[in-house]
Amino acid sequence: MRTRLSLSLGTLLIGTVAVLAACSNPADDEAATQPAAPARDSTVAPAATPGVPLGTGKVLETMNAGAYTYVRVDLGGKDVWAAGPQVSVQPGDTVTLPPGMAMKDYRSTTLDRAFPLVYFVGAIQTGAAATPDAAAMAAAHKGVVTAAPAAAAPVARLDGGRTVEEIVTQSADLAGKEIAVRARVVKFNAGIMGANWIHVQDGTGSAGTNDLTVTTDATVAVGDEVVVRGKVTTDKDFGSGYRYPVIVEKATVEKK
Repeated sequence: MRTRLSLSLGTLLIGTVAVLAACSNPADDEAATQPAAPARDSTVAPAATPGVPLGTGKVLETMNAGAYTYVRVDLGGKDVWAAGPQVSVQPGDTVTLPPGMAMKDYRSTTLDRAFPLVYFVGAIQTGAAATPDAAAMAAAHKGVVTAAPAAAAPVARLDGGRTVEEIVTQSADLAGKEIAVRARVVKFNAGIMGANWIHVQDGTGSAGTNDLTVTTDATVAVGDEVVVRGKVTTDKDFGSGYRYPVIVEKATVEKK
């Protein structure tokens, strides 16, 4: 039986990623027209692990499968298989692989081939890309609509805590200070630039003030109610055009 799968990464990055990306709605690679997620044979049930940064190296082997390009790359003496949106690449070419989602014991139905481990990335960048982090950040933001309406079910305010709207609108006063907020996870991407990225909402605010970006080591899922504790940072510039007016970095995130 075929299933449809789509990455929530990064995905991934991913000119990277993220990819990255959270997977849902399984899909076969030969049927994909807009590669956003790995195909999989439902009889194999590969386990996905958080994405990790890969690197730059020479292509040893490559093949296309539907909308994907698979490459085996020598990353400093370590061979790595990766797959991303179809790109023109030949053995001997230099490519950069941004963070991706690791799929163990993965089988491509199109190629009729099993891979012990393959990383699905948002893009296979030809040449020694100067800005792999940009791809990672693109994956972290794929599908994120921070101006979307607030969560349909408001979350009760944490005693002694802040609301998402307060953190966003009062960020200048809160910069450098520890905050706590109870909210619901509306976006999750693992392994982007060494951290897990989440977006939370609590039902407060409106377009532009109802969504808070958080980086953390914790692993959560979309829909989880969590308590976030961390320090507010303002005007955070990651480069490559990714700048945050407000973000909570290295936060502790506890599921409730």
